[in-house]
Amino acid sequence: MTGLPPNRQRRAACRGALMVILGGLAVVPAVMVSAECAEIVPRATSRGIATLAPVLKKITPAVVSIKIKGRLPPQPGARKHEPREFRDFGSGIVYSAEQGYIVTNNHVIEHADEITVTLTDGHSFKAKRIGADPDFDIAVIQVPPGDLTSIAFADSRDVEVGDFVLAIGYPMGIGQSVTSGIVSGLHRSKIGIEQYENFIQTDAAVYPGNSGGALVSLQGDLVGINTAFIGASRTNPGMGFAIPINMARTVADQILEYGDIHRGSLGLTFDDLSLDAIRDLNLSPPQNGAIISKVDPGSTGERAGFKKGDIVTVVGERPVLNSTFLRTRLALLRVGEMAELNVVRDGKVMTMRAAVAPHEAPHESRAAK
Repeated sequence: MTGLPPNRQRRAACRGALMVILGGLAVVPAVMVSAECAEIVPRATSRGIATLAPVLKKITPAVVSIKIKGRLPPQPGARKHEPREFRDFGSGIVYSAEQGYIVTNNHVIEHADEITVTLTDGHSFKAKRIGADPDFDIAVIQVPPGDLTSIAFADSRDVEVGDFVLAIGYPMGIGQSVTSGIVSGLHRSKIGIEQYENFIQTDAAVYPGNSGGALVSLQGDLVGINTAFIGASRTNPGMGFAIPINMARTVADQILEYGDIHRGSLGLTFDDLSLDAIRDLNLSPPQNGAIISKVDPGSTGERAGFKKGDIVTVVGERPVLNSTFLRTRLALLRVGEMAELNVVRDGKVMTMRAAVAPHEAPHESRAAK
């Protein structure tokens, strides 16, 4: 395991013990649990059962309840044009205990006039809005710093399908709740929830009010921000979707630095790589990537030499899965940063770079609570 990153070494070292317990054994033999794993794997208690309670006691204080009061804008075509008052609830993650920053979904606080944050110990605070990114559905609010508890961040690039995860939040307004499951899928997009999508899919139950809450590994590290669920019915909790924590941190850090999002553009339009294009270019299927369908005149993309028909296969050392994945990765770059793309043109692979230029496209929020 010496060739693996530290996070993966740690996970692999404890995977055997986790699989034994979750396979149905109630007690972990002492020889199977190393000192490194002792605090993170389910273990037997005096009651003789396996439990995740020790790790949950450390991380649940970092997940807070958010209640809001606000006024919704008038609906198009409504007879009365007065804003409608409403109350709602959601969840949040303590992002910085020292500075009182809390990260949640933008759709949780989007129309809030008053935001109240309640900790697990029952203390409540009025929060102020720091900033938000409707396109990625991330917002940052702030409460007075004090007895807050932060949570350790995972590297969401290390998340794999099949990893066990826990969803923590405040569903239905009944209090903090924990559900468990596995990572069911990665890089989920084209769901129609956000402008930019690259979700972690999980079967850990996510309900109304879980939005903005934590998706954590069994090690107690934050994997993602629970954002939405679809397909729920009376007998089926549906599928949960979480924003990967690496993406959420990139957006939150920019909000904290600028108070807003400085999103840019290369002046390039992308489409998915079709089977016809794969055949015409003699590529070996399955071939991931995105094809440039338009280059704006005078754009930084045109000046860098990109052409219509170029196939982008890598962005910043990350393989391009499809056009949505590429758009999302580029949208995380700040104005002035250099985008590095691997491009296939006429059967040849080239590495090309272009600066992200200011872009005045309006925000579009399609987040669904």
